Amino acid sequence: MKWFQKPDNFLRYYLKWPIAVIGMFVFMAACINLVNKKAGMIMIFMVTAAVILLLTFYYYTKDNFERAVAGYAMETEDIGKKMLNQLDMAYAVIDKAGGFAWRNREFNRIIEGDKKAGRNIRIMFPELKWEEIEEKDSFSACYNGRKYKIIINEIILKDVSAYSVCLYDESEYTALKEAADKKEMVVGLINLDNYDEAMENVESVRSSLLIALIDRKINQYISRYDGILKRLEKDKYIFIIRHEYFEEMQENRFDILDDVKTVNIGNEMSVTLSIGIGSGGDSFSLRNDFARNAMDMALGRGGDQAVVKDSESIRYFGGKSKSVEKSTRVKARVKAHALRGIMETMDNVIIMGHKNMDIDCFGSAIGIWRIAATLEKNAYIVMGAVNSTLKPIVAKFTNSDDYPEDMFIDEARARELAGDRTMLVVVDVNRPSITEEPELLNIINNIVVLDHHRQSSEIISNAVLSYVEPYASSACEMVAEIVQYIDEITRIKSGEADAMYAGIVVDTQNFNIQTGVRTFEAAAYLRRSGADITRVRKMFREKPADYMAKAEAVHNAEIYNKHFAISVCSAEGIESPTVIGAQAANELLNIIGIKASVVLTRYNDIIYVSARSIDEINVQVMMEKIGGGGHRSMAGAQIKGMSIENAIKRIKEIISEMIKEGDLL
Repeated sequence: MKWFQKPDNFLRYYLKWPIAVIGMFVFMAACINLVNKKAGMIMIFMVTAAVILLLTFYYYTKDNFERAVAGYAMETEDIGKKMLNQLDMAYAVIDKAGGFAWRNREFNRIIEGDKKAGRNIRIMFPELKWEEIEEKDSFSACYNGRKYKIIINEIILKDVSAYSVCLYDESEYTALKEAADKKEMVVGLINLDNYDEAMENVESVRSSLLIALIDRKINQYISRYDGILKRLEKDKYIFIIRHEYFEEMQENRFDILDDVKTVNIGNEMSVTLSIGIGSGGDSFSLRNDFARNAMDMALGRGGDQAVVKDSESIRYFGGKSKSVEKSTRVKARVKAHALRGIMETMDNVIIMGHKNMDIDCFGSAIGIWRIAATLEKNAYIVMGAVNSTLKPIVAKFTNSDDYPEDMFIDEARARELAGDRTMLVVVDVNRPSITEEPELLNIINNIVVLDHHRQSSEIISNAVLSYVEPYASSACEMVAEIVQYIDEITRIKSGEADAMYAGIVVDTQNFNIQTGVRTFEAAAYLRRSGADITRVRKMFREKPADYMAKAEAVHNAEIYNKHFAISVCSAEGIESPTVIGAQAANELLNIIGIKASVVLTRYNDIIYVSARSIDEINVQVMMEKIGGGGHRSMAGAQIKGMSIENAIKRIKEIISEMIKEGDLL
């Protein structure tokens, strides 16, 4: 029985059992008396004497026995306390408020001389969140220059909650680990971003001198950190350094990025570098893979920056310069032929952009649809909700007999079409989470990515063909080039040309930003294909309510730190408030002295952030710090679970931090 398993009940009945046996002896005496009166009387006398003796013994020894048991218990408890007190590990008992109820000798030695710390453990480790103490098993913190692993367990003492605290001194282990980490070798790659373009404008006599000066700066930079450098090709290097010097490189924010731009012997274009570094990992080959991935990321983000990748994170440094436009179209031609080769082996082509599709996304999707239709493939565009800006141009395709009724499909129909002979072309986006239907990326094996936004740490990793060029003004520009190389018979119609031309106009803000020679060449090709400037302009006319909302956002803008305009765009009564917010951000750049603008719009419980700049500020880096991304001069983000006021406060904090670190201004 459970009550008998308790120690106090057990002892109580264990001591009384002889008295319980007396009843059995009385019964025996009665039985003997029935057989023999004389023997029975003797038995009764003996039982009576035994009862008197037992009761007397129990009465006079009861208190002594209880005192002996209590003394033994106290002696045992005292032994336990002595063992805990003499233990080399720091041990203490604290209450819920952190006050000490008891500490052993080792714990007292650690806090010796610190009277404040002796009162409460919160004073010893103020950086810890003690209000969450019940949810924590163990964590690390420092005290008096020593690092401790702290293990806390809840205990119950007479219906009162308390906690046992154990401190393990990890200082020596941590020091040894840090020393081993510092000796770990780190692999790095260096690429000259615009080698060919820079050499084109330099006299042949001086070109060798320019390369020698750049090579010397790179050699001096790696030698400064006691590293080994090897030149692989005319514009590619590999280097190896120890981790302790790599940390110093990061602290100096890879100053070689700015130093190499100072090399000038008459060249019109400064040479820029991209650096990819692989750190951590279980093997040297894995670090080399990390370095290659980091380099791909740096180049995909436009170059002139360093990307550090390890097994847990990706960090970015630099990226202040504009992306350099490539004068050659070789890459576009190669990608076009590769796209055609993949498409010819497929039956179905599904085209998908990002959520809340804009005109650049739509126009590039139309261009890919025309390529697939020319190759006689079943082509479909995944279309979600259509905003007011896009409705007029979408109507030209849905109301035309020249296009099939199932040209635009929803996500459910796209999943039905998924198969081994179906390919997915993703346009104007390279982040899986913001595509129209992310699930398609997992169920379709043949994926092609065409985008002009800089890559972030989140990319579509399973693409069989990826064409990401941050120097391009828009996805429509890239598709316009591809169309020209796909097939001689590929011809886009006037309505399709309008859509693609409109995409270029919007993303370049009427050819004002991120515009190069190839942008105008793509626009000229679309004009020859039937694009009409007047029709395109009519597409962008606004409703009175939209215009007033944009004007109000501009009027209420706050100028922060002299060069940043921050405002809020109302979504009340606006069909597509996020579009209006982006347009307001563009308008704010027309104010003298404004280098970047940020407009926030709350829509469907999500805060949409639109950031714009002209040339000096990289707003993509700014938006990445709140989970967004985009282009150097045009970026955005979505914030959930935060008020407008807190979002503005966070943006201001980011701007201040980046100015302090030298990433802005």
